[in-house]
Amino acid sequence: MISQYIQKLFVGEKPIFQDVKLSIKENKMPEISVSPETGKLLYLLVKMTKPKHVLEIGALGGYSGIWLASALDEQGTLTSLEINEKFAEIAYQNLEKAGLKKKVNYKIGPALDLLQEFKQNGKRFDFFFIDADKENYQNYVDACIEVANDGAVITADNVLWKGEVVDTNRSEKAKIIHEFNQYCAHHPKLESLIVPIGDGLTVAVVK
Repeated sequence: MISQYIQKLFVGEKPIFQDVKLSIKENKMPEISVSPETGKLLYLLVKMTKPKHVLEIGALGGYSGIWLASALDEQGTLTSLEINEKFAEIAYQNLEKAGLKKKVNYKIGPALDLLQEFKQNGKRFDFFFIDADKENYQNYVDACIEVANDGAVITADNVLWKGEVVDTNRSEKAKIIHEFNQYCAHHPKLESLIVPIGDGLTVAVVK
């Protein structure tokens, strides 16, 4: 398959990523981390844009967090929002194991509430990665725009939903994702595109 070809040629996962996947399985967490090639793409996007402040919505076990944090320079920070305290603890342990604990800060609670707090406190970010409950994707994008610096990058995973978004008889979840894709495509404050890698990654620039 194409994904396996890309993974083998361009990714070559380090042992830490296998450790993260194992910790997720052992703790009976959902095994829904980003694909290796999506992680590598996030890493490259951070490397290219050189953000000082990255915001992640949905930490899970820290797999994507390692990709994001490892691409940051010495001054860069990752703030990761997670509603499940246990998940955040496991993610932090994995980031610590990867030697990245000084770069990451976990916030526990509903992401929209935390984003509202950031807005009120004047906290702003340069890069966003959204990978949480799909029903709130549109709300997350709007909330991210409210705390985004000019030219910030917003990314979101699973926007192809295993190809179901192009089916005429979409599942309910695929309908939600399809509506989100339309929302981003026509959003007046975004320049967007879907990169068909992994399960699809939206890449958008805030105007």
